[in-house]
Amino acid sequence: MHRWTRTALLGLSLAASAACAQNFVREAPKDVKPAIIAVSATPPIITVDGKEDRLSPGARVRDRNNMLVLSGALAGKTLYTVYRRDSAGLVHEVWLLNEEEYAKVGGNYNGDPEGYKRFAELLNLIWAARTAFLLR
Repeated sequence: MHRWTRTALLGLSLAASAACAQNFVREAPKDVKPAIIAVSATPPIITVDGKEDRLSPGARVRDRNNMLVLSGALAGKTLYTVYRRDSAGLVHEVWLLNEEEYAKVGGNYNGDPEGYKRFAELLNLIWAARTAFLLR
């Protein structure tokens, strides 16, 4: 009987933690910028808004479902994104957007604090909608 009680409590605690995890809403990462990134035929060479750049070693590219995508799978593609640089100035983290999402956030980032605040709010709304869609 004692073993059964421990097993039942363990099962209940796992179920409770899974239920709590479903309410998690991902927030927009800080210090990101919108950009159209064109991945060359030979990654890590990329073009960010028409200027040549590079992905950092170990760069993380996340798709619309927040799953990692290898840079080689994106070779030759042009992508709507928000991205973050590492301390060396290389593009380190990239989140893919669709054209509609990029249209919403692309024009709202102009470098001033109010523009950045609006940009972050819109990005949070986009990711909240994605999370709600995935939890259905």
